[in-house]
Amino acid sequence: MSTPFWGPDFAALQATDPEIAEIVLAELDRQRTGLQLIASENLTSPAVLAALGSTLSNKYAEGYPGRRYYGGCAQVDRAEELAVARARALFGAEHANVQPYSGASANLAAYAAFCQPGDRVLAMDLKQGGHLTHGSRANFSGRWFQAISYPVRPDDELIDYDQIRDLAITYEPRMIIAGATAYPRLIDFPAFREIADEIGAVLMVDAAHFIGLVAAGVIPSPVPHADVVTLTTHKVLRGPRGGMILSRAEHAKALDKAVFPFTQGGPLMHAVAAKAVALKEAATPGFAVYANQVVANARALSQDLAAAGLRPVSGGTDTHLALLDLRPIGVTGAEAESRCEAAHITLNKNAIPYDPEPPMVSSGIRVGSPYVTTQGMTEAEMSVIARLIARAVRAERGTVRGDAELAAVTGEVAELVAQHPAYPERRKS
Repeated sequence: MSTPFWGPDFAALQATDPEIAEIVLAELDRQRTGLQLIASENLTSPAVLAALGSTLSNKYAEGYPGRRYYGGCAQVDRAEELAVARARALFGAEHANVQPYSGASANLAAYAAFCQPGDRVLAMDLKQGGHLTHGSRANFSGRWFQAISYPVRPDDELIDYDQIRDLAITYEPRMIIAGATAYPRLIDFPAFREIADEIGAVLMVDAAHFIGLVAAGVIPSPVPHADVVTLTTHKVLRGPRGGMILSRAEHAKALDKAVFPFTQGGPLMHAVAAKAVALKEAATPGFAVYANQVVANARALSQDLAAAGLRPVSGGTDTHLALLDLRPIGVTGAEAESRCEAAHITLNKNAIPYDPEPPMVSSGIRVGSPYVTTQGMTEAEMSVIARLIARAVRAERGTVRGDAELAAVTGEVAELVAQHPAYPERRKS
């Protein structure tokens, strides 16, 4: 029996477009030879990559299973039905829509389902850890809706639920959004539900960052408390880049219409299939072990960085990420990001609460543990990584001493990742 053609043929890419092939190989080399600490990135499995590179990419499938605008959708219907069933089972959700192209697309659909232009929306301030789609004036959410922002407390950098309640009562928003991109602590979803019920608001939880931890039961789930939960399938969930929506059954029709035809066209069926693969992987006992290690690694990394003089915002982390204040060592986030990149350590500059610096400079960095945990690293390696970061951020580029230190850190990074390679070469039998 012949082996079916199921996915990417890299030899064909090299022959057809050697420039793009070179870029793909260079990116693989970058991932293999450096430390990847972006909190929103991870290593997908070969199975996920196989689905992404499959012939499902060729199929147009506007609509939903059994209700398509094109013929020939029997197989992609099966893929989407599997993804939906797995999402509902994994998260205990009454309804799931797996078509959103991204987390931002999922958020746009949630706004479209529940709000009208001009409605008030209450969400975390972008400068305090929120997301562009939570009301930034640079985004549709801040231009089409009246955004009311809540901060964190100045003293402990935690969410103040009494303040959120006061803002909700004062402004009576149509929708309240819980969730963030740079908040390292657990969120009290029952408290948000109580506030939303008090004023008759819709509760949306943007779970993009931490949904993988929810899938594994490592942190509390927002699903029982929210009207709608938006999420991404990459990050801790370790799937393809994409979005998803979970909701109560009563909101299914409105949300489905908000995704298609209101905000999107045909779904990316290869991505939908890859989401199904990732959801199946996330339901395994091994994924639960992984997710617990993600949190343990983030905590260890935060503690070790604190010992090295970098102050963890809010005092630490309960999730997969940590936010570090660099003011105690006199370095900006932009400087730290640049210096770390020179040493093959990839992380991002990030604003800290009440940051005196502009966003493109910032006073902090954000680090995440999902990627390196997928590589098999544990708390012992986090101690090494913390020391390497601390050395890199203090090394001034352009000076003899600083450049020598960055070169030394680069060498130690190479030694560490060689012991835990990303996508290791398969040995020939």
